[in-house]
Amino acid sequence: MGNRQHLFGTSGVRGVVGQDLSVDLCCQVALAVGTTLPQSSTVCIATDTRTSKEVVKGAVISGLLSCGINIVDLGILPTPALALLTRELGFDTGVMITASHNPPEFNGIKLFTGNSLGYSQAREAEIEKVYFAKKFRRGEVGTLEQAYDLKQKYFSFIKDKFPLPRFNRQLKVVVDPGNGAASGFASDIFAQMGLSVIPINDEPDGLFPGRNPEPREDTLQSTVEFLKQQKADLAVCFDGDADRVVFCDKEGFLGFNEPIAFISRLVAKKTGKKRIATTVETGKLLDLAVNDLGVEVIRGKVGDVNVAYLAQEIDAALGVEGVGVYILPQVGYYPDSIFASLTLLSQLSDIGEVRQYFQDMPKLFFEKSKVPCPNKLKSPVMARVKERARLFTPNEINILDGLRLEFDDSWMLIRASGTEPAVRIIAESTSERQTDELISKGAELVQNLVEAQK
Repeated sequence: MGNRQHLFGTSGVRGVVGQDLSVDLCCQVALAVGTTLPQSSTVCIATDTRTSKEVVKGAVISGLLSCGINIVDLGILPTPALALLTRELGFDTGVMITASHNPPEFNGIKLFTGNSLGYSQAREAEIEKVYFAKKFRRGEVGTLEQAYDLKQKYFSFIKDKFPLPRFNRQLKVVVDPGNGAASGFASDIFAQMGLSVIPINDEPDGLFPGRNPEPREDTLQSTVEFLKQQKADLAVCFDGDADRVVFCDKEGFLGFNEPIAFISRLVAKKTGKKRIATTVETGKLLDLAVNDLGVEVIRGKVGDVNVAYLAQEIDAALGVEGVGVYILPQVGYYPDSIFASLTLLSQLSDIGEVRQYFQDMPKLFFEKSKVPCPNKLKSPVMARVKERARLFTPNEINILDGLRLEFDDSWMLIRASGTEPAVRIIAESTSERQTDELISKGAELVQNLVEAQK
């Protein structure tokens, strides 16, 4: 396995259009995908708002058609809608053209099975094998249709999960899709649910003029200002393809670990299930939030597809990632940020409940950092990190995905990124000084090892 060539990263095939992601590559990836599907299969395809969407989609469509695959083009849709409609409308595969939270010059290809799950590593390996051997099936050309009016189908499915009246109509909610795929989509469904909605950055625009497509504390400053001006209660902020969601209130960004912990608690209580799936990057706040319910948090590999398979395997109440990924089995094993937001909003009478809940908990200091590292150096650098990890004298070392070192009242993760040329360092502790110290020691170690390899 170690030496086979890879196309897929943590989340599909991704790159800068015209550089790592050429028209030719997209067409050949599609040929390989089509070759692994039975002749005359029907797939659906959708895009986010990026300016390269038509070029990449055109290349993928031509590849699929030439190996006998029938296609229904669904236009611009959030990833959750594409994933759900793939299953609900009986497609064999769903193809999403997106680079999610990456900057505008990136794009990518993400694949879903007929039951809404992301493609497994085994299926990705099968596609890579066909791609690198260039053994494509050519046959009768497939058919192409368009169906740009399926938004309501997704809405109806989601609305059925919330018996009305469930929402506090007094809550004023800012919806910020960041000019991405949820533009004019999320605000519409929220309004149909009876919520009082104030949209911002709600026009589809692939240059993302309103803000960076990755919703973080530093990219959401203007959204928080807008929320205050409008005297709103909560801002619901999506990434470029709306497979992630984060929240802000009048005081600012609500954090990464806080919402996943709060929503996990709501869902675990409601379903009565005793397990939650997450990754080695997730902090301890999640464990603290569900401890009294007798719920166990199981950590697996990073990436929404890994979380989805883990959640399915352990029959979890839900699967979460700190960046704002929510996999809710009531709708399917795919990330659905819109359903997650509505789950939160349907249970809140006052937005202050979220901060209030965490005030009574032990304070945890969670930090992330990254050290640039060329992709080709990731393996040797991580091998050296593994050799040196004992120098930190941890109580335990978890090597499931990178190295997670557990100490008495803190932990640190050193892991090569699956989406960019970098090694990430994450730490959490009950003391801010301890967290800063772990981050700087981890970063220094990685930096020295990267330099030594050059």
